[in-house]
Amino acid sequence: MIENLIVLYYLHNRLAQYYNSLSVIERTTLEGELVRKCLSRNNTQCSFIDHRNYKVIYRRYASLYFIVGVDPEEENELAYFEFIHTLVETLDRYFENVCELDIMQNIQKAHYILEEMVMNGQIVETNKALILAPLHVLDKQTD
Repeated sequence: MIENLIVLYYLHNRLAQYYNSLSVIERTTLEGELVRKCLSRNNTQCSFIDHRNYKVIYRRYASLYFIVGVDPEEENELAYFEFIHTLVETLDRYFENVCELDIMQNIQKAHYILEEMVMNGQIVETNKALILAPLHVLDKQTD
């Protein structure tokens, strides 16, 4: 089960979704620790780390870091590693080469895409066409 997902651009949190209850102070502290840990690693190091009571899986795409903290009892880190890739591909398909600015200016759409893919910490949908279909309908109605 996904405990939290954070999309970062270096030291600035651009999109965060938590599926457990943490106070604002705990979230800020956790995000700072994870950012420092992920930024201190180089490209040749593994993208799976243990931090506190989480297994942390992260991937870097250009200047964006996608960080997922999962329950330590989860056994398949590669599934979450692939989930991050699917999330990025979905964001890329919608925003046409997603960047930090796209997430900042369309935060509600980025959250919608994430909420279509993950419900209550469980990955429920990975089909990009099904995830994006409602957004395309909304875009047509607003044009």
